[in-house]
Order: sequence, then C-alpha cells, then structure tokens
Amino acid sequence: MLSFAQNQHKETGEVFIKLLLQEKNYEKAYAFFDESVKSKISSALLKTTEQQLENQLGKFNNIIEINNENSTYFYYADFEKMKLDIKITLNEANKIMGFFFSPHREFNKKNLLGSDLNIKSDNITLKGTILIPEKNNLKKLVIFVHGSGPQDRDETIYENKPFKDIAESLYQKGIASYRFDKKTLTNPESFNDKSTIDDEVTNDIVNIITYFKENDQYAAYEIILLGHSLGANLMPRIAGKSAQISKLILLAGNARPLEKLIAEQYDYLYKQNPSPELQEAAKKIKEQITVLTSKSFNVNTPKEELPFNLSGYYWKSVLDYNPLKEVKNVKIPMLILQGERDYQVTMEDFELWKSTLKNNKKASFISYPTLNHLFMNGENASEPKEYMIKGNVDEKVINDIYNFIEKN
Repeated sequence: MLSFAQNQHKETGEVFIKLLLQEKNYEKAYAFFDESVKSKISSALLKTTEQQLENQLGKFNNIIEINNENSTYFYYADFEKMKLDIKITLNEANKIMGFFFSPHREFNKKNLLGSDLNIKSDNITLKGTILIPEKNNLKKLVIFVHGSGPQDRDETIYENKPFKDIAESLYQKGIASYRFDKKTLTNPESFNDKSTIDDEVTNDIVNIITYFKENDQYAAYEIILLGHSLGANLMPRIAGKSAQISKLILLAGNARPLEKLIAEQYDYLYKQNPSPELQEAAKKIKEQITVLTSKSFNVNTPKEELPFNLSGYYWKSVLDYNPLKEVKNVKIPMLILQGERDYQVTMEDFELWKSTLKNNKKASFISYPTLNHLFMNGENASEPKEYMIKGNVDEKVINDIYNFIEKN
C-alpha cells in the first residue's frame, strides 16, 4: 500500500505530465520544479523539449502504468508512435528534482534486493537500502559515499545506477552494504548559504558509521567506505573524523582542486562540441573561477559570482581542504581506482594520488583503459551523452573491489 507521501508524489508527477504534454501549460509545469532545478532550466526550455518530443513521438495519449523505486517514479506513457517511460524524481517537499525520458523498464518487485533502513543524522532522516547476505556473510559492510549534487542511493545517472550495480554484485559475494539518498536530494532546504562540504557529505557519513557501530546487530561488521568522485575526494577527510573505518575505496576521486577540474571540463566539452552556447558557458564559469581564486574572495562573496551558484561558505570549505595533504595521515588500507577515459576526473588526478602515496604499502592503484567516469565501458573520447546509454559497472572493477575488501 502506498503511503500518503508516496500517493502525493505519484499524483504530482501525473499532474505535471498532464500540464506539460496535454495542456501545454509550460509556466505551470515549470512551477513544479525545486528551486535548485529552476536555476538551471526555464519554461522556454520545457516548451522546446515538449515540442521536440511531439515531433519525434507524436501526441501524448495517456499513462499506462506507474511504478516507483525510492523517490523516482516511472510513468509508462503511450504516445502516437511509441511507448516509453517518463522518469520523475521528487524530494520530500514534493518538488521535482529530475525529469527524463527513457526506454520502458519492466518492474518485478519480487526481485528488488535489500530492505529499507532510515538513519537519523542530526535533524535529518537519511533514507537508504541495506543489503545483508543471508549466506556466506563475510561480516563486512560497505557504506557508499556519493559524488556532488543531489544524488539518490543508486547514484542514478539517466538509466545507469553504479552504486546499485556494485552493491548488488557484492551482496552476491557475501558483502553487506548501505547506500542512501543524499539529503541534498530529499531535503534540499537543509543545504543553505552557510553549508559546507562537511554539511553536504562528511557529517552524514560519520553519523552513519556511528549508527552501525553502536547497533548490536551490526557492531561486529568491518566498516569499509566506498566513495565516487566528490565522495572519493573526501575519503581522507572522513577517515580523519572516524577511527571505526577499516578500509577506503576511492573511485575517480579528484586530487586536484575542484575549480581546476571545472575549467578543464568545460574546455574539454567545448573541444568535443564547439557550440556558441558551450563557449559562453565556459567563459562565464572561468569568470566565476577568477572571482573564486582572487584575493578578494571571502565567505560573503555573492554566490551569483561563484561557480554553480554555490555560496562563499561552501567554496571556502572546498578551498580549505587538501586531500593530498590529509591522505598522508591515513593509516588504513586504500584502493584507488580510475577509468582512463574519464574526462571529469582524469589520469592526472590518479597519478597525483600514486605519487603522494608511493611509499604507502597499504595503498593500491588500478586504472582501466576503456572505462569512463561511471566505470562503464566505451570507445573513443567520453562525452556526457555516453551516460545516457544504459550500462553496468565493469565486472573487473567489481572483482577488484571484492578482492580488496575480502583480503584481511
């Protein structure tokens, strides 16, 4: 039976689809988005999207069925020329955080692995999934740490779910895990202009570790952290705040300052697709980075002048953190993995981790020639549209992670 909140989410998505695709009321449809999304899109963009969709698929007829997975709802929609899923992700305030079109996915609820487990972190309840192997339980628990931005427990990017891939594969090998919806997704109001990287990530992970270690049911489990992208970058910081972690796994963690990566990414994307829009976006982000790295930058610098509209408090916390300095204090085993086709975090970052930890016998390093930022296979230069293609985390990556975890 659906809870009241679930029914509310379900109905919100239905109303939004009707406004956008049937009534073509783009202004009203736009009002359904969370403020953090509104800053990145417009009602005019919604209109263009709807018109392009109708040109490709014909007119929208009706919704055939609705399924949900956590806070994401799949509206199986019938158009004149074909049927597909409209994916809508909502936060606790019942505002839309994500809106995508994708091939229809069959749901078999009996095959969904794991149980819901909600953990209190300060004044927020983190909603997550725990997987505990029934057979061959090795008493090792992996806690997943997301990349930047509002992320669900699976780290869903279009049709790809890298955290789910890894967690369910490890489950089959006897490894327990916990993954959760980031509060920037479920409780965006908790992230304000004075929030820092610790407010976004670190504090919640430390609270989750404490929960498991103080709970008799899980106290005997060895705690392993697995971080991706920003989550990997913050592994040394989190390890410095909790003595209860036994191992760290870093997937595509940036070792260089974030502002350098941002400028590099925009240059890369413009080279791949030299459009006026990307040229203008690159120009603007570089102007914002200039403000960020200037002597006049402080916590009160208007966020409109800073990258991604993030506050001065947040950016100061990023600038004050040096992962290469803090990783030297980490005494537990570390596994650092990198896709060689990754353009978001590159082999330059990987080599910096390696050179910094060259005398650390507890640090291991593996790179994969054909893998991208999601640790999925591809050919040629990686591009954002590659993430729209359904894939899975490469089996070799999962085996390397398992072997590292299983090794005493």
